[in-house]
Amino acid sequence: MTVLYLNLLIVFSLAFAARYFSMPAMSISIYSPVEIKPNRYLTMLATITLILVSGLRTNIGDTYFYRHSFQIQDFSWGFVWSEKDIGFGILQMILKSLSGDPQILILATAFITNLLIVLVLYKYSRMIELSLFVYITSGLFLVSMNGIRQFLAAAIIFAATKYIMDGSWKRFIVVVLFASTFHQSALILIPIYFLVRRKAWTKSTFALLVVAMIVVVGYNQFSSLLFSALEDTQYGHYSEFSEGGASILRVVVYAAPLFIAYLGREKLRNIFPNSDYIVNLCILNLIFMIIASQNWIFARFTIYFGLYNLILIAWVVRLVKEKDQKFLYYGIFIFYLVYFYYEHVIALGISYKSNYL
Repeated sequence: MTVLYLNLLIVFSLAFAARYFSMPAMSISIYSPVEIKPNRYLTMLATITLILVSGLRTNIGDTYFYRHSFQIQDFSWGFVWSEKDIGFGILQMILKSLSGDPQILILATAFITNLLIVLVLYKYSRMIELSLFVYITSGLFLVSMNGIRQFLAAAIIFAATKYIMDGSWKRFIVVVLFASTFHQSALILIPIYFLVRRKAWTKSTFALLVVAMIVVVGYNQFSSLLFSALEDTQYGHYSEFSEGGASILRVVVYAAPLFIAYLGREKLRNIFPNSDYIVNLCILNLIFMIIASQNWIFARFTIYFGLYNLILIAWVVRLVKEKDQKFLYYGIFIFYLVYFYYEHVIALGISYKSNYL
């Protein structure tokens, strides 16, 4: 864990300094409402830190299996076309033509994933150091080192946040289709786009939350129907998944920023126009996490929606009275730091390994 602790300290410090030495934004619009732009060089150093820590690892989650597969497979065009996630196959084929060392795959995916995430946060986050702090402490950074393909697809879609904000649905769908070549589950974002492009906290919002609670109560019936529908797909094996449900604490972690956003919803709309779309994506994230409390496999969908929480949480501090903003800021800092220790050390017992760090 020493490397992960240092990573948190260095990234937060650099990002905090980046906002401290920020410059006024050249222009402010409903699509890019941030009034200041963090220092790009310090932000770049924070990004490089994330990339190196993630890209130079040799363990955590599925890392071993990705490394092993990269070593033993001959990524010919025939093999690539026989796979369902063609984009990821082509990426591996290109990388293996450069080097047979599997570390190149881990480093390349870490580079693309973290670079895209930070670029979006640089544009939309009001407090980039808080967004990156929560990225690490909430466990999303850890998940990016586990579900490599799916998180890569999620980062690609996250990079298309602009198209959600300005209503460019054709461009957004093109990006989703590209991302689906890395993980087919990305296709769920096509109907989601039309679902979230509406005002937040309407009757439909609360109806979705009620549906989520109904699914939890009647989970056995719901899961039978769902897994029957998925039986002949590449996700049919999920019906055999039996590692229990996600922690209720994780549900609370995703619900807390939304609760504050609800209380300050009118002010949020004033200081961050089009924030309703981000809020709706965060609500979907909470809904899937509520359902995941019955079966952890549904938490995989939060990979696509959890990244929008990083934008939202950097704005909720501005929703309270000015004299209370510092209290809320430090409250978020302490709460997520405790959660980081609980999740990584107590619950999961993470041990970071690297041949370089």
